[in-house]
Amino acid sequence: MLAYERHLALERGLSPHTVRAYVGDVVSVLGFLHGLPVIDTVDASNSAGTSGAASSRAASNTAGTSGAGGSGSGRGLEALDLQVLRAWLAALRTGGVSRTTLARRSAAARTFTAWAHRRGHLATDPGARLASPRPHRTLPSVLRQDQASDLLQASESGAKEQDAIALRDHALLELLYATGVRVSELSGLDVADVDLDRRVVVVLGKGAKERTVPFGEPAARAVREWLAHGRPALARPMSPPALLLGARGGRFQPASVRRIVHGALGAVPGAPVMGPHGLRHSAATHLLEGGADLRSVQELLGHATLATTQLYTHVTVERLKAIHDRAHPRSR
Repeated sequence: MLAYERHLALERGLSPHTVRAYVGDVVSVLGFLHGLPVIDTVDASNSAGTSGAASSRAASNTAGTSGAGGSGSGRGLEALDLQVLRAWLAALRTGGVSRTTLARRSAAARTFTAWAHRRGHLATDPGARLASPRPHRTLPSVLRQDQASDLLQASESGAKEQDAIALRDHALLELLYATGVRVSELSGLDVADVDLDRRVVVVLGKGAKERTVPFGEPAARAVREWLAHGRPALARPMSPPALLLGARGGRFQPASVRRIVHGALGAVPGAPVMGPHGLRHSAATHLLEGGADLRSVQELLGHATLATTQLYTHVTVERLKAIHDRAHPRSR
């Protein structure tokens, strides 16, 4: 199991959070294979640090009761077939797991069986024929364009006082909305990743994939002001080369970015409750409303598949329908 964990972290470049979730799902399916009750992913991944020890116990336990898992006890990994995987998902569904979570756990199972087959632990890859439940996708909350403008104008007004914290917060809000980057990507930026002359930023995204994202002049002005008058006031001799710094000179963390975004949006009348990901949703929606094509938005956001980006087309259609309902005399 430790070899699989290293594969996820080093070869596939997944984040620690994703690695924990995937390994936890393997703990669950291996436990089910040996007749143990279905293991909750979160409990499994937290039970023993990185969960290697927990998963080894689940895989080697041959004294479980077949009633809970229905797969019998004392079975080796070679017994992991399509029927077991389907029964495992059915047990999760019976336990109240949502379709979205089932879809993610199906993906984790397929990743594991493909790896096990390549390594010779399984004669065939049963996960290749495992269908994923289609998750129910809810439309994300997004800002109206006038609300986004109000947010950034208020932030800019605060930054005019030249306070280092206010300059930083304005720069991060402008960058989040201008680029649509993820909060982890923003926090991971170094000063060298930003080219103010070309107005682009080099982002290291999911799976350690690098992409270049442009931004506009308002964001460039905010970053210039932060670098000239804000960052030097917070930097310490041991500060990292991070673009954004905290009050003590360390790299600004995602949790702190979320706090800033929540507070700033709270001052915008009528704005929905959202965090940094809401600004990402808003940026994508406003790009599409402005005429950007779906493939370009996919590249800007760093989505692996176009299907993820297509969610924003539904957002724009829903907004058009709402406008039609309010404005057209024959809408009702």
